[in-house]
Order: sequence, then C-alpha cells, then structure tokens
Amino acid sequence: MEKLTQQEEEAMQAIWKTGEGNIKSFFANLGEPLPPYTTLASTVKNLEKKGYLQSRLIGNTHIYSPAITEEAYKQKFMGNVVKDYFENSYKELVNFFVEKNKISADELKEIIGLIEGKNNKL
Repeated sequence: MEKLTQQEEEAMQAIWKTGEGNIKSFFANLGEPLPPYTTLASTVKNLEKKGYLQSRLIGNTHIYSPAITEEAYKQKFMGNVVKDYFENSYKELVNFFVEKNKISADELKEIIGLIEGKNNKL
C-alpha cells in the first residue's frame, strides 16, 4: 500500500469521520483552511486509485467509503516509522519521547499499567 501525502492523510481522516459519503459530505470533517472542491475531488480520486477508498455510483453521484480502517492505517504507518527511524524498536521510540520531554513519568507509569494489565489477561 502506497504511503499517503499530507493532503491525502487529511482527506482520509475526514473520510473516516464521515464514514460513507460524497465529496461534499467530507468537507464537514475537514480542518481549516478548506481546500477547493476540485482539489479534494482530485485527492479522493487518487485515494481510490491507491486502494484506500472504494466507490459506487448512485445516479450521477459517486459515493465513497474507506477500503482500509483508520486502525489498520495507523498500525501500518507506525510500524514503518518504528522500522525506519527507531531501528525497529518501540523501546527506542518511547526513549525518543522521554528525551524530548514529550512524555511524563506519570504517562509512562500509565503505559506500564496498560501493558501489565494486558499481559495479565493472556
């Protein structure tokens, strides 16, 4: 699956929030500044070509829906970030945020609690 551009990711986020709809319906979930209608339409067509969207024609209107879930995209994207920038180590990723003061000790304790809680369920 091809990597998305910033513009494509923003469109996909609006589409995931909308669910299924036409170009006009996606505008409600886009952030400011809103792109021109034709720009969003081109972006949506590119997303369909890349396999991120599927469409069906109802009358003369194309209705689009996500072909991939937001969760699946996040998983793939984060996996690539960890692989490409953190030597395939999630520990290195967390360490990066600790060093940049982007994560607190309390947040780390909460993460550890989540991990331990999940391990206890196995």
